[in-house]
Amino acid sequence: MDWQLIESDAALAQVLADHGDCEAVAVDTEFMRTNTFYPQVALVQLCFGDDAWLVDPLALEDLEPMRQLLRNPRVVKVLHSASEDLEVFERWLGVLPEPLFDTQRAAALINQGFGMGYRALVLDLCGIDLPKGETRSDWLQRPLTASQCEYAAQDVAHLLPAWRHLQAQCVAQDKLDWVLADGRDTLAAFRAPAVNYAQRVKSSWKLGRRQLARLSALCDWREEVARQRNKPRGWIIDDATCLALATNNPQSTAELARVEGLSGGVIRRDGDTLLALLAQQQSLADDALPPQLPQPLDAGARKLLARLKTRARAVAAEQGVAPEVLLQARDYELLLRQAMGADLPEPLSWTGWRRDIALKPLRETLAGELG
Repeated sequence: MDWQLIESDAALAQVLADHGDCEAVAVDTEFMRTNTFYPQVALVQLCFGDDAWLVDPLALEDLEPMRQLLRNPRVVKVLHSASEDLEVFERWLGVLPEPLFDTQRAAALINQGFGMGYRALVLDLCGIDLPKGETRSDWLQRPLTASQCEYAAQDVAHLLPAWRHLQAQCVAQDKLDWVLADGRDTLAAFRAPAVNYAQRVKSSWKLGRRQLARLSALCDWREEVARQRNKPRGWIIDDATCLALATNNPQSTAELARVEGLSGGVIRRDGDTLLALLAQQQSLADDALPPQLPQPLDAGARKLLARLKTRARAVAAEQGVAPEVLLQARDYELLLRQAMGADLPEPLSWTGWRRDIALKPLRETLAGELG
């Protein structure tokens, strides 16, 4: 495996200039995120052909050439399971790689397998069994070891051969547009405003509207503080404690101290803020409160949901795609609730090829079941 470490602005600019007319670039990142909210970029790997270029972001000052590469509409960015890499690039550069060809998604769309890891994909397509050696390495250490660099190079060097195989299969099955559309949807979803985290908290559906207002306010506050302090959400307050605060509505420091999971350190640092935040929700008018979250599906609806998923598996088989890539797991309940009369917004991924290929037959199935 041939690789070169790029440790200066001039060297990076030269590499990118030399490959400015490439059709595609394979991209990967190494980062650390053990005790931070944001990922800390530690290495960026690029491959335009046979050689891997290992870009040390800690040695760079001029990031514009990298931004230009990621924004270049003529160069396909080939990544595998891109979600975490998107966080890295958004935080580090303020741009995202597009157009995006995600090899994990492409493999699922040609029914090669769903959720395949990079190692499994390379073994399947290229017959190469990659080592696991540096999976838990400290990528922020300097200098990087030869073993780290070799591992990082392997992580990107086989992406282009995999891409060529997958792209050929996608073209043969008339699915290349599907892969690129899913890449656009992934980027659009990443850029979209985040859904209120309160909806993800376990048992939040049990809360009344004013309790839910308190939980929403607490989750919004925690999100802002986690970003400001660059600490994981759970290090600020965990979900269970947010739920307990929303349910019990403490109104004094003494009552805060009785909330299970709320440490003395949090009370000393943020107690006054939490009390003020909770008090604000008490003054909200009833018509300003959020709607109560829907209850879990009853037994009859769960049986209908199971039949809907059975139909989805048949549709997936007809289209030659992995069933899991047809729709996200949570989308089936959303589709069912819509059919039952709920006014719920549609995900971005429900546009494009899925509208006719997946949603139309599934909605027809629901209409027959409910009609």
